[in-house]
Amino acid sequence: MIQVYTGNGKGKTTAALGLALRAAGAGLRVYIGQFIKGNNYSELEILKKIPRLTIEQYGKGCFIKHKPKQRDIDLACKGLERARKIIAKKNYDLIILDEINVALHFGLLKVNEVLNLLKSIPEDIELVLTGRWAHSEIIKLADLVSEIKDIKHYYKKGIKARKGIEF
Repeated sequence: MIQVYTGNGKGKTTAALGLALRAAGAGLRVYIGQFIKGNNYSELEILKKIPRLTIEQYGKGCFIKHKPKQRDIDLACKGLERARKIIAKKNYDLIILDEINVALHFGLLKVNEVLNLLKSIPEDIELVLTGRWAHSEIIKLADLVSEIKDIKHYYKKGIKARKGIEF
């Protein structure tokens, strides 16, 4: 099954991490590959302590307000290649590709490469893709798509991102 969590609201990664906790609690093996992210987000420390859960980052930090650099492209490609290998080995039951939709939107990855990856998913692996701007072809291929909608956000009042809540 392929799940997509997209939209402009807060909570896409949080939803995927909740699923990861549920899966690990049920004894499933979980892999999380975070695209674009390279900072020390608060969830990393606790996730590293959970048995049967592996998390890796393929980014050097946020470039959303700037043009991506070649290193951003290289890291995203490395993350996609790692995901291919993980899927081929079938060592994980749940694979989360966090912010891969954003990586696609900014041209770090090619849509056809990601679509080929999705088409290679064995039936016994659950795959989750997160991030704003999910490509229409990915939405079409997915089995479940949830859109997180921004109705109201305190950020618009000038409240900055808070450790433990947003990062």
